[in-house]
Amino acid sequence: MKQILLFCAAAMGLMLGGCKSADYKVTSPDGRIVVEYLPSKSGNGAYSVVVDGDTLLRQSRLGLVAQGQNLEANKILEVSRAEVNETWTQPWGENKQCIDNHREMAISLSGDGAQVTLRFRVFDDGMALRYEIEAPVDSLTIMDELTEFNFAVDGDTWSYPASFETYELNYRRMHLSDIPDSQTPCTFRTNGGVYGSIHEAALYDYPEMVLRRDSVSKILKADLAPLPNGVKAYIPGKFTTPWRTMQIGRKAVDLINSALILNLNEPSKLTDTSWIKPQKYVGVWWGMHLGTQTWTMGPQHGATTANAIKHIDFAVANNIQGVLFEGWNRGWDTWGDAQHFDYLEAYPDFDVKKIAAYAQDKGIELWMHNETGGNIPEYETVLDSAFRYYQSLGVHTVKTGYAGGFKGGYLHHSQYGVRHYQRVVETAAKYQIMIDAHEPIKETGIRRTWPNMMTREGARGMEWNAWSEGNSAEYLATLPYVRLLSGPMDYTPGIFDIDYSTAKADRKRIEWNGPNGHCRVHTTLARQMAHWVIIYSPLQMAADLLENYKGHPAFQFFRDFNADCDWSQALDGEIGEYIVVVRRAGNNFFLGAGTNDESRTVDVPLTFLEPGLEYQATIYADDPDSSDPEAYQITERTVTSADSLSIQMNSAGGQAVSFLLK
Repeated sequence: MKQILLFCAAAMGLMLGGCKSADYKVTSPDGRIVVEYLPSKSGNGAYSVVVDGDTLLRQSRLGLVAQGQNLEANKILEVSRAEVNETWTQPWGENKQCIDNHREMAISLSGDGAQVTLRFRVFDDGMALRYEIEAPVDSLTIMDELTEFNFAVDGDTWSYPASFETYELNYRRMHLSDIPDSQTPCTFRTNGGVYGSIHEAALYDYPEMVLRRDSVSKILKADLAPLPNGVKAYIPGKFTTPWRTMQIGRKAVDLINSALILNLNEPSKLTDTSWIKPQKYVGVWWGMHLGTQTWTMGPQHGATTANAIKHIDFAVANNIQGVLFEGWNRGWDTWGDAQHFDYLEAYPDFDVKKIAAYAQDKGIELWMHNETGGNIPEYETVLDSAFRYYQSLGVHTVKTGYAGGFKGGYLHHSQYGVRHYQRVVETAAKYQIMIDAHEPIKETGIRRTWPNMMTREGARGMEWNAWSEGNSAEYLATLPYVRLLSGPMDYTPGIFDIDYSTAKADRKRIEWNGPNGHCRVHTTLARQMAHWVIIYSPLQMAADLLENYKGHPAFQFFRDFNADCDWSQALDGEIGEYIVVVRRAGNNFFLGAGTNDESRTVDVPLTFLEPGLEYQATIYADDPDSSDPEAYQITERTVTSADSLSIQMNSAGGQAVSFLLK
């Protein structure tokens, strides 16, 4: 039930309802976080943030710079306040029910013809601000954003370097005072023990924000991805920017359990979401990265009719709902050259109509894959007709890819890119198609408004293990506290053949993207299973070659697993060290735990289980007596909410547990 209380509107120099015009503070419902607006004789003023009585951000500048239009506004016209406490539901998500409890303060300012409203929202788990512009012109040319994050304390940060082209970089741990730049989310822990993460929410028709340390002030400030001519954005004279956000918690897992980013997005624009279905899937993908299969037609082509039928049959036999085929369409032989992908015409050895009919008859969702190579004009020309065609085949999911530079000097994360990614989501919704975007624009919570935007890549995924030094256990223990704070990730987890012995036995194996003889997965098998729980995605893949799953006792966990969860909670963990997450789907619970290179034991009370009920716990754990990463143990026991679980993990290891209601 929605409850909104408007409790003050104060005009300049006037007192209404007991609020003083000089009171420019807004406090979180629990009183821990205080955001204050600091007026200025020039510019748009500044803000500060206090947590538990200690200053986190001291005076931090606000403002936007436009070409030919002064957006400086410092005359306060009105201060309005509101309080919201509501529970809302979503068709899918880590939690299908979310609580939005915040207090809001809007400062309306006037300047040289322009009016700017600074809107602040403060939650128990963080704060956010945005700019609402009303200028006396039809359009504005934005050249810079002045928003600062002026930290009053030092601490540690975990982030990857700022880039307007890729998110697939390794994390850095640096002192807060030393970090030169950062992509967002940028996660930190102050020396005083405050955990936080800077990000943005509701990114539409505007470039992404990164953080850069100003060369003069030495303060971290917003930087926006430019267009080829140096302009940051072309916007209407009346415009609302994305939110600039800071999640705040007492513990590292508080950041994961926060719904702040979602709460800052608007409700769903889709009235019918019955066709939007979380699911588990398998597909032709990993073999191409390993070098045992190819995207192009030939003797090692992965996407063939015979291979498709085999994958569909495997899905039917293993309680898996979807199948994905990369390399099904003509054009892969031009990739990286004068590339031209055909999104309607399949290779001759992939009978798409036969495969679609077979999948539909078996009750399996067929996915289509659209690699663009970054050729946006070509893709947008055929986007509508391609999605219409896929819908006619009964397809409800498309995986997109943008592995390549955009034409015309445009950057992936610029306003041009943001507009394109959004156009794909909205066109897909018209044809009842869900999107899994790789090489995407980062997640900012728009999945609430457009719930067919299911999952994204947006970080170093599993494929890096196939042809590079790979992803370390520390990286995987950092991922939940940084990238995953923004939203779901299609990491494509679940590799059981840790050292690729199956692939290495294939004499036809080729080198793809560099030498691969030394490559392997840098975790244990039990940790790979735990990823299905830890790395949240409503579309969750079992990514390994099918032959590595057939007859494997541990694959029962994925058969039992349900990607359509109802409730989630991060139970314990520290950034870069370890993580424990539990999710409920229907009456059953699934737990995943993982550690860095340090072996550890974590005791977890099972208080999340429903009281008074018994569950069959099946525990998939590292073998403590073996250094073989593929060694595991499966044990079973009956448990209740009064019990606890001692989770033992080897170096780079983990544990996956299913709790099935008896």
